[in-house]
Amino acid sequence: LLNYFDKAQNAFISAYRRHHKNNTFEIILEYVACPDLTDKTLILCDPMLATGASMVLTYKSLLSKGIPKHTHIVTAVASQVGIDHLKANMPSPNYTLWCGAVDEELTAHSYIVPGLGDAGDLAFGSKL
Repeated sequence: LLNYFDKAQNAFISAYRRHHKNNTFEIILEYVACPDLTDKTLILCDPMLATGASMVLTYKSLLSKGIPKHTHIVTAVASQVGIDHLKANMPSPNYTLWCGAVDEELTAHSYIVPGLGDAGDLAFGSKL
């Protein structure tokens, strides 16, 4: 997206899933670097929107940087579960979801099948 919006300010958010032995997980939002978002158009992108939990958590944390005028959520593949989660949990209805494809199911570990592998979780290397 930065190739197309090359003059736009940008942010970096580091989030990952911490899996537990009981087959549950929590989203850890590790790092956020972001300019002021007050009255700006915000584009949040993630290769996959599986449960939608990390997207909602990220959006809520970004609100401390200002209230955007409008938010666009961009993903290559989304699950119906993730879309439904966004609809029910986004604190503002002022967003547009853009996705290339919708997958109807998630695995028992809440991954999209076939999805994009570990594109979201391991795009920057394996976790230590």
